[in-house]
Amino acid sequence: MTAPSREAVQSACEALSDIDPALARAYGVTGVPEWRTHAPTYALLARTVVYQLVSTRAADAIWGRVEAFLGEVTPERVLACDQEALRACGLSRPKLSHMNTIAAAIADGALDLARLQVADVHAARAELLAVKGIGPWTADLYLLYAAGKMDAFPHGDAALMEAHRRLSGYEVRMDNKAFSAHAERWRPHRGVAAHLLWGWVNAERAKAGIPPA
Repeated sequence: MTAPSREAVQSACEALSDIDPALARAYGVTGVPEWRTHAPTYALLARTVVYQLVSTRAADAIWGRVEAFLGEVTPERVLACDQEALRACGLSRPKLSHMNTIAAAIADGALDLARLQVADVHAARAELLAVKGIGPWTADLYLLYAAGKMDAFPHGDAALMEAHRRLSGYEVRMDNKAFSAHAERWRPHRGVAAHLLWGWVNAERAKAGIPPA
């Protein structure tokens, strides 16, 4: 697992607070956010695919069955297992297909997870997006969580857009295109901005007695 240093994140938070009042408000609540980290594995990519376009509760149930069926979720086990039995865990055919194409890309070396760790964010993102089944949201979350890329940014994340709307006092939140354009102001620390907004969301959830997202 890779994460930027606390000092680097703090410096970025201070710079972002000078750029965007909404982020300054979030920083005032969260302080330096804890970086979300995961091991740089195939399992993280597969899990992100499973969690797309379904509720968290449903995805939790599906992923739990996948883990119970496979044990350790690795490219080798996915490619070698009974595909219909794996699909019976609750996977749609497209998601099962994506899990297989990602597994095959890792197995044949087209996708090198170790290389992603040391590549710059643009090269790493391009390598991920070259694999069928890995879209921008999946790629950017992987680069944030597993590679600690401070400028990776999950475009279209509804929680981030809603948090920024509320912190800005807007009645209507920006659409994806407008929010992505606004986030350009946060370079090269868009990933830190995402952590500030997620941190603020979870602080608000904690006030309401709701578990963190």
